[in-house]
Amino acid sequence: MANSALLVMDVQRDIVAIADDGSGYLPRLRRAIDGARAAGIPVIYVVIALRPGDPVVSPRNKVLTNIVRAGLFTEGAPGTEIHDDVAPQQGDVVVTKRRGSAFSGSDLDLVLRARDINSLVLTGIATSAVVLSTLWHAIDLDFGLTVLADACLDTDPEVHRVLTEKLFPQWAEVFAVEDWLKAIARQ
Repeated sequence: MANSALLVMDVQRDIVAIADDGSGYLPRLRRAIDGARAAGIPVIYVVIALRPGDPVVSPRNKVLTNIVRAGLFTEGAPGTEIHDDVAPQQGDVVVTKRRGSAFSGSDLDLVLRARDINSLVLTGIATSAVVLSTLWHAIDLDFGLTVLADACLDTDPEVHRVLTEKLFPQWAEVFAVEDWLKAIARQ
């Protein structure tokens, strides 16, 4: 796992408030973060932040246009901050993106390449948005991929299930947090 990084994506206050279903998501994610740190795996946070009235959002982009209109994910707003329960520590990298994928409009690829990281462990909210978009982008960039299914969350549990049980296993290793922690402890 020396060339891996754990990505914690879009686990921001406003997103958690919308998506958290009370199933213990944040404590599970915290275990994954703590386990990665203990194993010497870098933790990289990815947040979505848009400039006020974002001038780079095309009216053709239905999702982001609605987000801008709703005033969500505005750069510097309290709701855009990473949730306190999984907040970064000194030494963690925080990458800001401007679109769905963690790579889109960010310097994530530069951060990974500078650290010689060639394998990603994906977590975040939502499974059908940032996780799926980042997975596809990472496949095209030839990264090795692991998805921590129970450290991903979606507002639609059935979509989450289909992605983590049927689609993601075609392109990535899929683990529960506890199983992944056992695997990295053996290395």
